[in-house]
Amino acid sequence: MKLGFLGAGNMGTAMMRGISASSLCRDGEIETIFAYDTDAEKLSKLSDAGVVPADSAQQLADNADFLVLAVKPQVLGSVLDAVSLRKEQVIISICAGISADFIRSHTIPDARLILCMPNTPLMLGLGATALAKCAGITDAEFDLTKRMFSTCGIAEEIPENKMREIIAVNSSSPAFLYLFAKGFLDFAKKEGLEDGAALRLFTQAMIGSAKMMSDSGYSIDELIKMVSSPGGTTLAGLDRLYANHLTDAVSECCEQCTNRAYELSNTERK
Repeated sequence: MKLGFLGAGNMGTAMMRGISASSLCRDGEIETIFAYDTDAEKLSKLSDAGVVPADSAQQLADNADFLVLAVKPQVLGSVLDAVSLRKEQVIISICAGISADFIRSHTIPDARLILCMPNTPLMLGLGATALAKCAGITDAEFDLTKRMFSTCGIAEEIPENKMREIIAVNSSSPAFLYLFAKGFLDFAKKEGLEDGAALRLFTQAMIGSAKMMSDSGYSIDELIKMVSSPGGTTLAGLDRLYANHLTDAVSECCEQCTNRAYELSNTERK
């Protein structure tokens, strides 16, 4: 199978590097990785990963059996309008908020699609990608796509009609977590704690807490209770978070994120 990437930004580059170093390429399941980007310098930086640059978007489309759409959602329509695709190709979109109907309206009516929503930790091999199989895709094609994303982290299948809602949960959420973290690190700086030590301690607390959520078997409420001694420091802090409606703010944040995803695809949210 020949794999093509239309766009070589951070996400596409992380995927290409992860896939090129994986058994998918070593065992020949993926023969060649092609890429096209209007910025030739981005392509030259991928030469060490064995990525073959294409001279144009059309040349890329002509060569690829699986074509990954990795451009900004706002320009995807005009990019697709300029290329001709084949009915037998598998098109993989990582464009936030973009629906299968939108892609088909700019390509061919029965285009074969897999919608994917990854996140930036793919750059470290720690990504979280949601995938949806659209009509016409075989189980084998979907399995291969899932394994491609798994070279850079984990991949989970979700229903196609929830691809916009998942963005806040796994794709935009790193930015929300970084902002939350900034509050703790700003506090540490204000109190005169050394930046490096505070950063290392807090990030390890986040890593450890995430592992407790995924591996301990305890619910979120149980985990909160485990840290919260009666009359202790944790409860004093939690009281302020509850008073300031932290979970309501997070819910509103996710709602706004999801609404914007629907706006990007010109689709009304139901």
